[in-house]
Amino acid sequence: MIKLGSTIIKSVINLCKKVLGKARKNNSNQPSFEQPIILSRDQHPVSRKHMSHNALKVLYRLNKGGYDAYLVGGGVRDIILGLEPKDFDIATNATPEQIKTLFRNCRLIGRRFRLAHIVFGREIIEVATFRGHHDSDEDKNCQKTSKQSEDGMLLRDNIYGSIEEDAERRDFTINALYYSAKDFKVYDFANGVADVYAKQIRLIGDPETRYREDPVRMLRAIRFATKLDMEIHPDTKAPIKSLAPLMANIPPARLFEEFLKLFMSGKAVENFELLRNYSLFQYFFPAVDQQLNQKSQLYIADFIALAMKNTDYRVNNDQRVTPAFLFAAMLWYPMQEHIQRLNRETKLTPQDAFFGALSEVMSEQQRSIAIPKRFQAVMKDIWILQEKLARRDGKRAFKALEHPKFRAGYDFLLLRAEIETAADSHVEHGSSLQELAKWWGDFQECNVETQQVMVKSIVPSKNGPRRTTRKRRKPRVESSSSDA
Repeated sequence: MIKLGSTIIKSVINLCKKVLGKARKNNSNQPSFEQPIILSRDQHPVSRKHMSHNALKVLYRLNKGGYDAYLVGGGVRDIILGLEPKDFDIATNATPEQIKTLFRNCRLIGRRFRLAHIVFGREIIEVATFRGHHDSDEDKNCQKTSKQSEDGMLLRDNIYGSIEEDAERRDFTINALYYSAKDFKVYDFANGVADVYAKQIRLIGDPETRYREDPVRMLRAIRFATKLDMEIHPDTKAPIKSLAPLMANIPPARLFEEFLKLFMSGKAVENFELLRNYSLFQYFFPAVDQQLNQKSQLYIADFIALAMKNTDYRVNNDQRVTPAFLFAAMLWYPMQEHIQRLNRETKLTPQDAFFGALSEVMSEQQRSIAIPKRFQAVMKDIWILQEKLARRDGKRAFKALEHPKFRAGYDFLLLRAEIETAADSHVEHGSSLQELAKWWGDFQECNVETQQVMVKSIVPSKNGPRRTTRKRRKPRVESSSSDA
């Protein structure tokens, strides 16, 4: 957290009151983009000491090259809120090609939005050229390339314009804040500072039009609300449910990125609840959403909630997390449902039924979220380990303990044991999941001698694969010449 001086806070709050007072007097909440509110250095808490040194390098070099450049959006917003900023995005009137000539460590990315990434080791500073309006007739600095779908979604948008047009094109008022390293002033084009202190998420422009341009803005509204502990403005949230079907047009790869932002940032539980409330969750996990609505799986809601709660805890305590674990938890019950169906309808072996269900579940899920193969492999290991952990006789327990993903599989078992009751959930030989989880917890802590004693006490599994003994062939009797 950034400690803000009381004098600065009072100054900013008084300025916000004046802004809100003017809006009420004019009976309008619409900002004037041609006349931004300008906060001088003594009226805001944004300081270079809170910024990345690399971001400052980019600002200085762009300014020295004769271009206007501003720290924009979340970096400015978070400092005003007293939070440590994580992202340092820059907006400039330099085109991507002009930016590239200034920085040898620059790479240009994107087709829908042309961006410049300035690479400093592991840190990447994103630089975007000011955006112009779609219907602009003037060619601003470069060739205009804009394309929209029938639903109004922007498929490609590389129209460049002025800082005023760029501010109007931004999604939320709290993100239309620009800090200049030249004069140390903050330029507020959409009454964003007022909304920061009013703790509300408000779209710039007509909400329905803005959502149609980019349906992911509905997800961003939810994410900012939970991340910043704010409320979504009534006008901004009103059309979300009716426009939720637009999410079907979002590419699976982009939804994977949005999944990471929503579920791997320490606010998974809150985001999950809002996504469900606004009918958006189904576009991430359609099979899970169907089971939740039909209540076809007794424990699914509690299981998912517990998995997300544990993920949030680990993220907020700087512990290692992997999306694969949460994906495995989300799809565990759809996976079990597919296995049960295959067992009813076919005569497949348990192993073949598992891999058949795995193929079906992942094929369906990939149409919504493009889960990378490296995470799919971990999910498969976690699920396979649930069966391996249930079979502990002979050398099986020691082999399971040596598995590279044992810890993830064991943690998954702990979740199942906590949710599924002993009366309803049984594994081999009548042992409950709670007893099984406790056994594995003790087994990990014991020395080898004690582990061997624990394993010997396990009754061999009746359902396990039987060892077949090879029959000895009878010696072949050679026929003698007299038998001919």
